[in-house]
Amino acid sequence: MNSIELRRTRAAFAPIATLGSARRFGTRAAVAACAGLLMASAAMADTLNYVIAFPAGGESDVTARIQEPVIKAVSGKDVVVQYKTGAGGATAWSSINKLPPDGSTVVGTNLPHIFLQPMAQNVGYKTSEIVNVYVFQLTPDAIVVPADSPYKTLKDLIAAAKAKPGSVTMSGSGTNTGPHLSATTFDKAAGIKTTYVPFAGTTPAVVAMLGKQVNAAMTFTTAAIQQGDKVRMLAVALDKRLETHPDVPTFKELGIDMVSGVFRGVAVPAATPEAKRKELSDLFAKVNKDPAYRKRMVEAGYVVTDIDYAQMPAFMAKQGKEYEAAAREVGLLK
Repeated sequence: MNSIELRRTRAAFAPIATLGSARRFGTRAAVAACAGLLMASAAMADTLNYVIAFPAGGESDVTARIQEPVIKAVSGKDVVVQYKTGAGGATAWSSINKLPPDGSTVVGTNLPHIFLQPMAQNVGYKTSEIVNVYVFQLTPDAIVVPADSPYKTLKDLIAAAKAKPGSVTMSGSGTNTGPHLSATTFDKAAGIKTTYVPFAGTTPAVVAMLGKQVNAAMTFTTAAIQQGDKVRMLAVALDKRLETHPDVPTFKELGIDMVSGVFRGVAVPAATPEAKRKELSDLFAKVNKDPAYRKRMVEAGYVVTDIDYAQMPAFMAKQGKEYEAAAREVGLLK
């Protein structure tokens, strides 16, 4: 074979060689792509997306931040806290079932909010569509005023409201929510009329109170503790006085039969498999058992609760009946 024929032969086989190289390159690219997907899947498996339905700084957010390092310690998962705020939490809860049902995402829920909102109006979700897997804390209600408020006691606030019905304004987190129900319950029990002013969450409601946009806030023991000497708690909605504030009376002591607050937990999309639901319930149970975590929660004014996935149906049924009865009793629902 002469040199010209040799060159022609090489030229004839060149496409085949190029095709082989391409195939080899394609295989390597495919392997690399698969490896990338596996790494991405592993990263997702090692991350828990935690959606909060209220602005940063409120009780739901604070709890998630306290839980974050403990979740990492007991599960090895990183926690990514996200915010989907609006409509007193309904914006997040109405979209929960559009999220991936693979156990990678939980959404913080609040009771009685998820009962009262759908009872009162169309908010884009039904209570039965919210799959709670764990309820880990109760945040007790409290009436709070600025430290320099003329209302030194709950008796002072009640007297002002009786003297001029509607003149005492009280901020709270959202409409058809725990604070809204508690403010209405307080009015009826005390025989007065205050004006409830809803805000997007606990933080803006407290800011409004501190800024004297309203006279008081129907908020939580936790919010009062966070503000320190900037505020005064007039009463707490507990059976006995708060351990961290033994000088603050309960509503019961003052003749107002009121023990109330907001339960907080986490829910998953309804399509989440039972095994994943149980896995996440077990995870938050482990978090709740951590002694340092429990200590921090108590010091912050929370009451730690342990309602797991197995207990949830009975708990939800009981709470739903109580919330509806209370809301109808005070005229919040027709």
